[in-house]
Amino acid sequence: MKEWKKSPVSVELIRKLNEQFGVDYITASLLARRGAVEPETVQYFLETDVSYLHNPFLFDEMENFVERVLQARDEGEKVCVFGDRDVDGITSTVLLVQELRSMGIETLWRLPEGDEPYGLTKDGIQAFADQDVTLAITVDCGISNIEEVAFARRLGMDVLVTDHHLAGDIIPAAEAVIDPKLEGCGYPFAHLAGCGVVAKCIWALRFACSNFYREELILLHACPGSTTPGNETVIIEAVRMKNLVPEDRLIEEIVPGVLEVHQSRMIRFLDCGLPILALDVDVEQKLLRRAFGSGIDIHMADLRNQFEQVLPQMVGKSLFSLMRVSKSIRYTRTASELDLLVSLFTAYVLRSVPSLSVEYEKILDLVAMGTIGDLMPMVDENRIMVRSGMKIMTEGVRKELLALMTMQNLVGKRLSTSDIGWQLTPVINASGRLGKPQVAAHMFLAEDMHQCEEYAGELMRLNRERQKQGDDSWERLLPKAKSSHGDFDGKFLMVEDPTVSRGLTGIMASRLLRQFNSPSMVIAHVDADRVTGSIRSPQHFNVRDFLSAFEDLFLDFGGHRCAGGFSMERKHLDTLRKRINSTIAELESRDDEEDEPILIDAELPADYMTPKLIALVETFEPYGEGNPPLQFLIQGATVEEVQFLNRSKGTGPGHVKLQLLFGQYRWPALYWNAADEVGTIFNTGDSVDIVFRMGRNYFRNSESIQLTVVSLKKHKTPIEDILR
Repeated sequence: MKEWKKSPVSVELIRKLNEQFGVDYITASLLARRGAVEPETVQYFLETDVSYLHNPFLFDEMENFVERVLQARDEGEKVCVFGDRDVDGITSTVLLVQELRSMGIETLWRLPEGDEPYGLTKDGIQAFADQDVTLAITVDCGISNIEEVAFARRLGMDVLVTDHHLAGDIIPAAEAVIDPKLEGCGYPFAHLAGCGVVAKCIWALRFACSNFYREELILLHACPGSTTPGNETVIIEAVRMKNLVPEDRLIEEIVPGVLEVHQSRMIRFLDCGLPILALDVDVEQKLLRRAFGSGIDIHMADLRNQFEQVLPQMVGKSLFSLMRVSKSIRYTRTASELDLLVSLFTAYVLRSVPSLSVEYEKILDLVAMGTIGDLMPMVDENRIMVRSGMKIMTEGVRKELLALMTMQNLVGKRLSTSDIGWQLTPVINASGRLGKPQVAAHMFLAEDMHQCEEYAGELMRLNRERQKQGDDSWERLLPKAKSSHGDFDGKFLMVEDPTVSRGLTGIMASRLLRQFNSPSMVIAHVDADRVTGSIRSPQHFNVRDFLSAFEDLFLDFGGHRCAGGFSMERKHLDTLRKRINSTIAELESRDDEEDEPILIDAELPADYMTPKLIALVETFEPYGEGNPPLQFLIQGATVEEVQFLNRSKGTGPGHVKLQLLFGQYRWPALYWNAADEVGTIFNTGDSVDIVFRMGRNYFRNSESIQLTVVSLKKHKTPIEDILR
């Protein structure tokens, strides 16, 4: 049985988090145990507002992207969007197509169908060139399409690349490349999904349609410094901004009468012809005159009226008084009143332009779906986008999704990442795996509910077909995988099968990874001359770097750290196998993951174990890579009932449903694959210690709180421990 481990955290750190962020002690301990102790990390656990998302114009080439799209709109150009066949690529395509069309741009789109390869293709480019398309935009692909981008340009077609995959040594010669994993791109968060990158582009396009686009300005604030009699200094801070991004900043402390005006760095900073904005200009002017004398004349526009019309919390309050209650400032390491002014100005702009805030949230349902489906880390701004998106999905804002949600019994249910990852994304992925991703795209782009229902029904049919094909393929692949795993000394496995659908290579590789906990490659035959493959790996194995060692054999390849794919001529298959064997032989075995302990986030006394705990569990949603579900420990729970589930099906040890008594409540619990533990590890009436997760269960229109047991031990009293 695996070790149970609860990492120690200091009382001082918990108290600091409690005081700094206003959270209760159990929340503070959970944050600390997960390493979320720095302000810039904590904010993504506690905040949900889209104003906390990173500014898209931090991408160095975002303005190039925006300008080229605006040119296409103004000149009546025809645009095409190239996407990928998986849920991330489909949602990315749908989001951008809908946005471009809402701008009045005639927009076509294309997803890989049948056995077409991943990414931008010369055939696709030629087909759109024949339809007079002059601008192509890639989503969730393109970063590796060097030749294809060059081909498009030779045809007179400009290309914009939006992607989130790792780049090679050469970057496509596109008009703009927006990829957070591109070294030196300027963006602070590398782990956006493809649809997350598209969402950034959409925000930037909407911002470009506002009065604030490309406007450069200076925000200024002055305050008293030293108050020593006869030496009353003035501290002046200013920041130059463009597209809400701070580009330069200066702080200067002035001793009145000591410095000539022309010697001040601040005066030179302000004397650049840009508009200067401040809050309560009369107060600011008095402080500037104290610093530089009565002859100083700096024209400033007052923000007070505009702020108070949009931000009611501002009414009658100074920056100094707001510093004590501002939420945003608590997440700034060395916050000043100028930082607060920048935050307020940003909030003012977002509230003034609904398409950047409340309307923008409405596209985040598909961003959440694509991010969950592509297994992106649930950290940083992904948490806010996914959390907001799940809320939008739960509320049924996107009508085109309701038919599919109804068929999956999700309507009216508070959705979790598990619901989306198990009930929605596999169905949408099924269309791509079977070469028909356009079915899912058509569902999202349909203009009436009848069409949505038809496409949703077709998706369900394709999913059933995919499940059957997957089961059949698994039976054929498993013996080959066992043999290959042994051939590679348990470090790798490589399976080739001409009967496996190319659309199933990814899902089969994922299943093999779970089965063997080793990098797993599955190769299918496209035709007599070509093969295609997918690889999935544990965290310690970098798929993109691994595949790059064989790029001379591939027609194309790409991927993330833990997932990738390639296509190549069939004649190179033996060479690939031999070279992989040589490469893998040099790797050390990694058995440590199997020995990883079961991590406990918090041990709960009986008084804390109440149904209200679900609110805390849902505060830490969304769960996923980088933020696994909370796991709690209770000691001395009583097993009141044991019920066996599906034991007669012969599919394994079977599952167990328990009723547990702990504290003042009885708790229903599921314990997967644990039937063999009944009568050996525990039995009815036993007192047990349990590590569990908590969630909601929906059955026959009734909602209840349910535990999922992760591990269970018989409880030992202190006397038993001594005797033992």
